[in-house]
Amino acid sequence: MNKGVLIGQGRTADVYAWGEDRVLKLYQDWMPVPAIEHEFKTTRAAYTAGLSVPAADELVEMDGRCGIVLERLQGRSMLKELQDKLWTFPEVARQLAELHFKMHKNVAPPGLRLQREQIESGIRMAASLPDATRDSARRRLAELPDGEVLCHGDFHPDNVILTSRGPVIIDWMTGTRGHPLADVARTRLLILLGGLPPGTPWLMGRVINVLRVLLHRSYLARYLELSRARRKQVEAWQLPLLAARIFEVEVYPQERDQILAAIQPLLAADR
Repeated sequence: MNKGVLIGQGRTADVYAWGEDRVLKLYQDWMPVPAIEHEFKTTRAAYTAGLSVPAADELVEMDGRCGIVLERLQGRSMLKELQDKLWTFPEVARQLAELHFKMHKNVAPPGLRLQREQIESGIRMAASLPDATRDSARRRLAELPDGEVLCHGDFHPDNVILTSRGPVIIDWMTGTRGHPLADVARTRLLILLGGLPPGTPWLMGRVINVLRVLLHRSYLARYLELSRARRKQVEAWQLPLLAARIFEVEVYPQERDQILAAIQPLLAADR
């Protein structure tokens, strides 16, 4: 089958119509095939666990690029909902936290990538990270607990699609077996410091940035209420996760420098 009309674009992949009820997520040719295979495997694992995720049908190769055929979702992201209805942020934050908590009730299948290994890899490969900071991040990570639940690793409002059957979680490339509070800490990082999708209007970007703190506060409060965890347990993951994030944003200087600045007070508190 030939790929249809281009209906979406992201940093790592283009999305094309694929028949009437499917899409082809076709990755850029520089994307490692094992990473794409991992997303396919993790999406299927989440689907089997009963989570609301798109069905993943098969891996395909087209035009020298690897892709995944996925269920086509009719709806729009939580982020777009928030952009159009700014006053809904308390409901968006509550729903985001409840979805995350539900995800973390599931034990990850054997053989899924370990969260700790993924974080360690990011810290090791972050070229802009000073050696002393790298060492501090590794020491902090070694002190933190392992876990066995299904974690997303990139859980934020733009990766939740609101559909007629309810919210659906997409983009499982960073899915792992790990500790739920590390996954929550990662979401905190993405809400507070993550870049906005390409094409976000300047004024809307400014408004969203103002809402970040409020969204984060409401999301975290609801998750801690559900899990009975403590804020300090989540904050303990900040240093290693920020250090690992540097690797992902090396080519985005503004975001990279923002994260490097956020690391400094954590290092000062560690001394």
